[in-house]
Amino acid sequence: MKKSVLTLFALAAMSASALAADIKPAIVYGTGGKFDKSFNEAAYNGAEKFKKETGIGYRDFEPSGDTQGEQALRNFASKGFNPVIAVSFAWSSALQKVGAEFPKTQFVLIDDQVDLPNVRSVMYKENEGSYLAGVMAAMASKTGKIGFIGGMDIPLIRKFECGYEQGARAANPKIEVFQNMTGTTGAAWNDPVRGGELTKNQIDQGADVVYAAAGATGLGVLQTAADNKKLSIGVDSNQNYLHPGSVLTSVVKRVDLAVYTAFMDSKNGKFTPGAQHLGLKEDGVAVAMDDNNKPLITAEMMTAVDKAKADVISGKVSVHDYTSDNTCPK
Repeated sequence: MKKSVLTLFALAAMSASALAADIKPAIVYGTGGKFDKSFNEAAYNGAEKFKKETGIGYRDFEPSGDTQGEQALRNFASKGFNPVIAVSFAWSSALQKVGAEFPKTQFVLIDDQVDLPNVRSVMYKENEGSYLAGVMAAMASKTGKIGFIGGMDIPLIRKFECGYEQGARAANPKIEVFQNMTGTTGAAWNDPVRGGELTKNQIDQGADVVYAAAGATGLGVLQTAADNKKLSIGVDSNQNYLHPGSVLTSVVKRVDLAVYTAFMDSKNGKFTPGAQHLGLKEDGVAVAMDDNNKPLITAEMMTAVDKAKADVISGKVSVHDYTSDNTCPK
């Protein structure tokens, strides 16, 4: 009897090991670096949560340039990693190729769409989250002038800015909005010095709230705003803690949840391909509220944000998506 019980335990252990061996997760980050305290770090946090809960490890890779994504994706797939997550729109062309080469591998693309039967594409309605941030910025501004610093000048980042501007104008039709993009290559995601310079220029023009949608470049935006006793708005991850009392809010994208869910779905045999579009209604985007920014949020502001969120979810307010026609209504 004792031997039979031991045999059962051994078989159970072997089965669990086999199940764990079936999933070998991997991540290819965007070029801003794993610990950008923003977009990539959100993905890392999702993977860490999965690892902590399941005991299953994962591999990751930090590309240093725009050309390394395809090589990394192919390398992981060829070594049997599954699922493989591409954390950037920049890897969409690469994934189109690699996904077709490895049809049995499950892939996830964040921030763009690839139509292959083994690819899940997760996209966000950044315009909706940014709209709420714009409402808050306009209400918090004492000068009637606010700013936006983008990373790489691409339609996706224009989508952030356009939503922000729409929200600000809804709260104050006379608001003045400055905007700058950091650059036109992947290096624009990791240049906090330049981010700080652009922020100082906007502050010198009168901006007293500056929103950064720029990856690690945004760290320079938040720092410069704090140094000049102005307000900033973080992005992707909750960055309120970086400068408590200076960061008005952060427009959070649940990239962490996308990574965690993909890993868990694959582990449980529930992985599905196709496109997902996540906005306020789906809790895919939000503005962060916590003890770090609580002193900055008035009751009037909170009421306005709650109303704006409800209006967007109900369809009463439609936030224009810049990427739909590459324009932003004024």
